Amino acid sequence: MPTPSLKDKLIDKLREIEDPALLAEVSNLFELQEPETIYKTTPGQKKAIEEGIQQAQDRIIISGKQSDNEIEQFITSL
Repeated sequence: MPTPSLKDKLIDKLREIEDPALLAEVSNLFELQEPETIYKTTPGQKKAIEEGIQQAQDRIIISGKQSDNEIEQFITSL
């Protein structure tokens, strides 16, 4: 009898799962790994992303409190 492949073992384990929350997590894992996902962004969004990447590379950070304040200001401006 041939040895079950990794794929076969995973399928068997998935069939045994009864917990809906765990199944949802497994489903999310598979969806997150889709390499074909393409996001369309506006020029402003692209600029903001590029600025954020540059800030991360330059290790420019803000405190959690400052971040909370900026988020609060953003929410109240909507």
